[in-house]
Amino acid sequence: MIEDIEAKPLKTLIVDDEPLAIERLQLLCARQPNIDLIGTASDGEAALRLTEQLKPDLLLLDIAMPGKGGLDVARALSGKPDAPAIIFVTAFDRFAVEAFDVAAIDYVLKPVENARLTLAISRVRERTNEPRGDAAEDSPWAEEFWVPYKSELRRIVASEIDRIEAERDYMRLHVGTVSYLLHQTITGLEERLDPEEFIRLHRSHLVRRDWIAGLRHDGGGVWIACLKCGTEIRIGRTHLAEAKKLAGR
Repeated sequence: MIEDIEAKPLKTLIVDDEPLAIERLQLLCARQPNIDLIGTASDGEAALRLTEQLKPDLLLLDIAMPGKGGLDVARALSGKPDAPAIIFVTAFDRFAVEAFDVAAIDYVLKPVENARLTLAISRVRERTNEPRGDAAEDSPWAEEFWVPYKSELRRIVASEIDRIEAERDYMRLHVGTVSYLLHQTITGLEERLDPEEFIRLHRSHLVRRDWIAGLRHDGGGVWIACLKCGTEIRIGRTHLAEAKKLAGR
């Protein structure tokens, strides 16, 4: 049954204001199995008109365009029952947070490689094939983040993040022995994370609750959170009462 669904061609619309970028995507789409390229658009207004007329399954959508940009297009389509899946294709990594706020399935950086596009399209098919009846209510909390890593964007599952520390305008997400930088404020990130999973310990630190091994008092009125990795974090006074609840105090 799933094989039949996957074999169905995805009607695809390319949206980009650069003719060479459109041409490259056309060539790459021609190499993809079961992609039915039904048209191209060079601006956001045209993209919305063609989406209404042609009912594509997938938009390969640039972000930075004159007039109505890709994020504007995604917001205009958000919530519509027949809205196409969206893969953003862009030269800029700084829009990743906004892109996934409008439910993009993937975010591909230019110049696009065939293997990377194949991966993005496979994610569209996986999402399309998810049984509707088994879907739970949408969580209000972020379940994943897409972060720049070398020449790509990497998917980080929120529940795999051990701790987060602020570095000026960026957040460093620690996942095991690797860390990634995300352009977001710590307050904005805190609002997106499930408070049942993460706790704010300091103005510059968020920690996954089950990553805290213990709390220690230094005798001078300062409390320290001892993490499973051996890191120790001083607990800010405004966050101390919440931290003590971890120990039932």
